[in-house]
Formats: sequence, C-alpha cells, structure tokens
Amino acid sequence: MEDVKSVATLLESTTSKMQQLQRAFAELESHRAVTLGLKWKQIEDHFHGLEKSLKRRFTVLEDQEKEFETKTTQSQQILERRQAAVMAKEAASLERLQEKRDAAVVTIADALAKRTNGITQPDDVKKLSDSDVKALTNPQLAKLCEENDAQGLHKFISDNRKNLASIKEEIPIALKAAADPGGLVLDSLNGFYVSSEDGKKDSNLLGQRRTCIMLMECLSILLTNLGDESVSKVISKAVKDRAKVIAEEWKPKLDGLDVDASNGNSLEAHAFLQLVATFGIDSGFVREDLSKLIPMVSRRRQTADLCRFLGLSEKIPSVIDVLLNNGRHIDAVNLAFSFELTQRFSPVLLLKSYLTESRRVPSVIKSPNLSPNAQNDVSERELFALKAVIKCIEDHKLEDEYPPGPLQKRILHLEKAKADKKQATEVSKPQPKRPRANGISIAPRHTNIAAADKSFYGRMTDNRYAPPTQYMYENRPYAYNMATAPYNMPPNRAHYFPTAYQYQAPYLH
Repeated sequence: MEDVKSVATLLESTTSKMQQLQRAFAELESHRAVTLGLKWKQIEDHFHGLEKSLKRRFTVLEDQEKEFETKTTQSQQILERRQAAVMAKEAASLERLQEKRDAAVVTIADALAKRTNGITQPDDVKKLSDSDVKALTNPQLAKLCEENDAQGLHKFISDNRKNLASIKEEIPIALKAAADPGGLVLDSLNGFYVSSEDGKKDSNLLGQRRTCIMLMECLSILLTNLGDESVSKVISKAVKDRAKVIAEEWKPKLDGLDVDASNGNSLEAHAFLQLVATFGIDSGFVREDLSKLIPMVSRRRQTADLCRFLGLSEKIPSVIDVLLNNGRHIDAVNLAFSFELTQRFSPVLLLKSYLTESRRVPSVIKSPNLSPNAQNDVSERELFALKAVIKCIEDHKLEDEYPPGPLQKRILHLEKAKADKKQATEVSKPQPKRPRANGISIAPRHTNIAAADKSFYGRMTDNRYAPPTQYMYENRPYAYNMATAPYNMPPNRAHYFPTAYQYQAPYLH
C-alpha cells in the first residue's frame, strides 16, 4: 500500500513539475540566439499524454490489486470453513472413541467385581412365565417355539406378514420358550435350497428364505442380550457342528453366483453370511472368501453390521473398488458412508462418474438402422441414474456439496421428451375402424345388380330378426388362457443402471 501511495503522490505532483519546466523553457527561449524548431505546446502535449497513460495503467493496477485481495479473502474463508469441518469430524470421532472406551472399561470393571466378590450367578436363559406369554401380542409364537415346530413357525410368519414388524420384535423373546433355540433355528433352514432350477422365481421360496434370515437375526438378538455362559448353552458344540455342516453344504452353491448376483440383493449370500455370524463358525472359512460375498449383498441393510461382526471392515476398500469396476457407484457410496471412507472415496466424484457412465451411448445404439425402442434405452438409462443419484444425495444429506436442482431439471427435460415422442408415435398409428353400436357389420355394395345372386331378393325367413351377437361373438376367444401361455420372464441383465426405485426397500425381516 505504501508503494501505491507514493506512486499516487508522484502523479499528483506532475502539474507543478510541468509549470517549473514551462518557466525554464521560457527563460531558455529568451536567451537563445538561434530560433529552435520546437514549440512549448508540443512539449506540453507530450507530457500530458504521458500523464494520462500512467494514470490509466495505475488504475488498472489498482483494480487488479483489489481483485487479488478479494480472491485471497475468499480463499481464506473457504480454508477456515474446511478446517472447522475437519476439526468437528475429529472431535466427533474422538467422542465416539471415548464412549467405546468407557463402555469397555465398565464391562471390564463389572467382570473384575464379579470375580473379586466370588459371584457365580449362572446367567441362564430365563424361561418364559405365563405373564410373559400373555404380554406377547402373538402368544402363539411362544407355543410354536416350545413345541420346537419349525414348519409351524414358518407358516405362522407367512400367514401374518402384515404384522411382520411386531413378530420380529417378539421372536427373540419367544425363542426363550424353546428347549433348544439354536437347534430350532437350524431346523427352520430345511428347504432353503430346492432342487428345481426355477426355485429362485418362486415367490413362496423367496418368502421362506427371508423368513430363514429373519429367524437367524432374531437368534443373534437373543444371544446379544445373554452372557458368555448362556451363549455357550444356546449355541452348544452340537449345534455349532450342525451349523458348520449346513454352511459347508451351502458354500459350493454360492460359487455359481457372480458379483452382480441379484443386483447386490442376493438372499443366498446373505443367508450364508448370517449363518456364519450367528453360529460363530467363521473359523472354518477364510475372510478373503467371505469378503467376496459382500458385493452380492451390498444393498441389504444388514450388510454393514455383518461386515463388522465378521471382522471384514478392513476389506471394505477392496469391496468398494469391485463395485466401482462393475458400475455400481451407488452401492459404493453407501458403503463408503457406512464405514467412514468418504475421504478416500469422494461421494460427489463417484456420483458424477455414475452419471457420466449413464450418458455414454454404446456403439451398437449408434447404428442408424436400430429400432426406436433400442434408441430410447439411452435416455431411459440416464433417467433412472438421475433419480438414483438424487435419492442418494437426499439419503446422505449431500445437498450442499452436490445441489440436486440441475439434476431435477434434466429429469423434467427427459420426461418431457419421452412424453412428446410417445404422443407423436400414437398420432402416427392408423386408427382402427369403429364398429356400429348394434354390432351389425356393413355388407359390400353390389354395383352390378344383374351379376348379383338371384336369391338376393328372395323371400325372407323367420330368422331375419335373430340378434346379431348370436353369430358374431359366439365362438370368438376372449379370455387369456393362463394355463397354456405361462409367462417366461427374461433374466435381468441390467446390472449397471437399474431403475431409481430398484434399490432395496426397507427390509422388515
């Protein structure tokens, strides 16, 4: 600033310097003996031009300096905000860590106190009393568990799926009524796999598999609320050996599943991981093999808890890389948030990359002879990707980092173009002729009466007033025979860009 002020002072003193120069020039001219070819007006114009040029340059420099100071201030403010955000995250992480430490200290202190005082309480599984059974909104659950009726338990859950939330809350309590809760849950796994290749398409089988997973989850909840001694009684060595045999039978069946099995919603892989976690049989399986199953269940809401329980948290970065290589950026973002890996995997960059991939036109679709339906796949794919990205932004509160406004405008544009194209296609279609209301068709007109049949004007019979529908619609098939034309659904190959609403809905069981 001092240099700027000195320059401004020098510019202001230009006028006085010009006056001194003018007096010196006049004195020189009065003593000259020879006439000079130079006039004072020329000298004055020259110096005025220099003064204006210097002032213009000085003004430009001042503007540039102000702009630089503004940018510097803005950059400092951004750095301060980022620093504050990082400090807040560090404080939150330290607070969570301290809470975990405190909880661990309390647990250790309680264990030491029990040993010191010689407390030998058999932390057994308390059986349900009559009052506990009456408190259940579904008391039949306790009866089925007491009778060790696995099939009846399946049927009861299937018949009362409208009350699935309350049933899931009460199953961990009802399992206490069973003499062998672990064995009962293992009995419920019978029939998880069927010999038919079309088993995956059977809705009853899908419901049965979800019920098996839910029962294993409920058993895990029961074990969480018990002590180590009681857990060893519920999951005895015999029960654990049975569970290990089942896991060894299931594992070869998972080898046929690829990374995109069921678009990250594989019930088979989820059931296997839940079986290993619930019965504690992970010692017989390599963690690397278990981590390969995570992309198959990446859209299940229980995936993060299963990974932590099985000790697979350190494998999550490689799992995210696998998801990205297979075009499943939304699943990768969800896992990054679940395991606090957003610094390594930027959610905004991943979502933008996902949209970029959705806009790419495959070389096959670039062909001019391709059908309009195939050409519409590009816009449909982008539309689905935009909706999925907006939902992900809302779920993880990324509106400040990635405003969804431009994405919503793009959705409106694509939907309008889709509607206009559909309307234009419908207009171009030929309209079918409308039949008359009485159902009588129009006979062709004879232009040559003589050439017509002579019986044309013959005597009318009594059948001339028969209703027309008697012969028009008597033998016409109008119902679709489901028995002779079953639906053949093609396999789902849309791994990369599913619909925005194809993601797993809140899974109640």
